[in-house]
Amino acid sequence: MHFTREQTAELNVLIQFNLDSTMNGIKVHSTAAPEMLEAVERLYRKGMVSSLDGGYLTGLGFTAAEHAQTLRVLLASTDEGA
Repeated sequence: MHFTREQTAELNVLIQFNLDSTMNGIKVHSTAAPEMLEAVERLYRKGMVSSLDGGYLTGLGFTAAEHAQTLRVLLASTDEGA
């Protein structure tokens, strides 16, 4: 099973959030790429962000963003143990 194009776009949005503070949000402008606008809307409908233009992460969104950012770091790591 692969990540869908939509899931990949959502992951790309989630890794934009700064997890050092829950007071840091993002603003996705109406001129952003359509796939980004659609991804933020899906995340909003799933209850992961507070606003249709991004806003802040909800509790669920924070957990998802933590996992997305951890996965990105793990995949970017070198194969030291291999």
